[in-house]
Amino acid sequence: MSGAGHAVEHHVGLDHPNRSGSSSSNHPVKKSGQVSMDHVLLALRETKEERDTRIRSLFGFFDAASTGYLDYAQIEAGLSALHIPAGYKYAKDLLRVCDANRDGRVDYQEFRRYMDDKELELYRIFQAIDVEHNGCILPEELWDALVKAGIEIDDEELARFVEHVDKDNDGIITFEEWRDFLLLYPHEATIENIYHHWERVCLVDIGEQAVIPEGISKHVHRSKYFIAGGIAGAASRTATAPLDRLKVVLQVQTTRASLVPAINKIWKAEGFLGFFRGNGLNVVKVAPESAIKFYTYEMLKNVIGDFKGEDKDDIGASGRLLAGGIAGAVAQTAIYPMDLVKTRLQTYACEGGKAPRLHTLTKNIWIHEGPRAFYKGLVPSLLGIIPYAGMDLAAYETLKDMSKTYVLRDSEPGPLAQLGCGTVSAAFAATCVYPLQVVRTRMQAQPPNSAAPYKGMSDVFWRTFKNEGYVGFYKGLFPNLLKVVPAASITYMVYEAMKKSLELD
Repeated sequence: MSGAGHAVEHHVGLDHPNRSGSSSSNHPVKKSGQVSMDHVLLALRETKEERDTRIRSLFGFFDAASTGYLDYAQIEAGLSALHIPAGYKYAKDLLRVCDANRDGRVDYQEFRRYMDDKELELYRIFQAIDVEHNGCILPEELWDALVKAGIEIDDEELARFVEHVDKDNDGIITFEEWRDFLLLYPHEATIENIYHHWERVCLVDIGEQAVIPEGISKHVHRSKYFIAGGIAGAASRTATAPLDRLKVVLQVQTTRASLVPAINKIWKAEGFLGFFRGNGLNVVKVAPESAIKFYTYEMLKNVIGDFKGEDKDDIGASGRLLAGGIAGAVAQTAIYPMDLVKTRLQTYACEGGKAPRLHTLTKNIWIHEGPRAFYKGLVPSLLGIIPYAGMDLAAYETLKDMSKTYVLRDSEPGPLAQLGCGTVSAAFAATCVYPLQVVRTRMQAQPPNSAAPYKGMSDVFWRTFKNEGYVGFYKGLFPNLLKVVPAASITYMVYEAMKKSLELD
């Protein structure tokens, strides 16, 4: 895959007869903060006139219609012509950074100002990595810089990184190669951002929304992602615990069930804290479930990649969906006993509103029903995982494309727009697989001394349909959907806040 820098030189048609070689013995050693455009010109072995011609040619490449300015459509078309992956064109950000007077257009002077600032910025970080000050970045210097930034990278990845930036394949990175790779990258050129830019442009196809974020396995701070995700999940589940309790209570009702009577019953019997019964287990599940899902997902990507004869990051949307679905099934199976105990705790009928102790409840299930009881309802639970992920994914991508076309006028959706698309797609997918949730919950909640115990999943389906009709499969759906918006919003906000506090970005 060609990067931006490789394509810039090719499409603009520039020829650099004075291009520097692998190193320069007369390369100046400068102290931080003393970099000027003269230093940049010297590093590029380029005259001021040659640089002016190069920048004018690049502006003309984007301004194909010779309008004298660049707008969003022209910038996006130019980036597309450079074969930059659609998800990382940065057209909107590039327009914003270049457009100094905020008129929605970029004239040549604004474009030139961006080029000056960007080349100076790139030269400063180039100098910081080039510790030997010989005019080039050696692979070991790049590796040292990545390690100091807290990024773990193996020899194979390092070789791919250098190979992608190193246009003449001489094993080192000159400043010209460094500049070409990052010239149109509109964000701050820190070593962390540069690594993630390379990772995304060269390794990761993010056209589909994966179950688990790509790239975390390569980062030394991946444990912090679990911390951020765990705290975000705990905050989200605690905030929506009353709705979860109501959902479960309504799901197990085989007679007519209404939301308001269920609320009154819990309030009168147990008070405010009654709405949070079982939330402790719900929160405890977050960390192990996420960890198991993540590591299983990474392992399965390798297996699928080996089977297809491809790199694990090139297994495509179907491969990621399969790996994510199986990883979700493994994680669900591993923590399922906790889920069953949580359901029993939430539906336990007790006098005086006092819930049984967790240890006592778990012990009773083991003694009276045996170890297999902890997996009641597992089959319908697993059956819903891949369909849910597939429908969520399809709906999310459809809504994102629609928002780009009809609402955002071809600009990339921002965080809030993505959150909205994710919320609606999750609600749609949850509604589609909801009957399986009802069946699972009823199998989980059934006590051992039930007068007419369920014989299995098909028995629950038949008796629910026979006695309650289609409506029976959607009991508790309303509070379940009410959870979606606050759960997604709280998870997003807390996760972003935790990322900043843990310095993940």
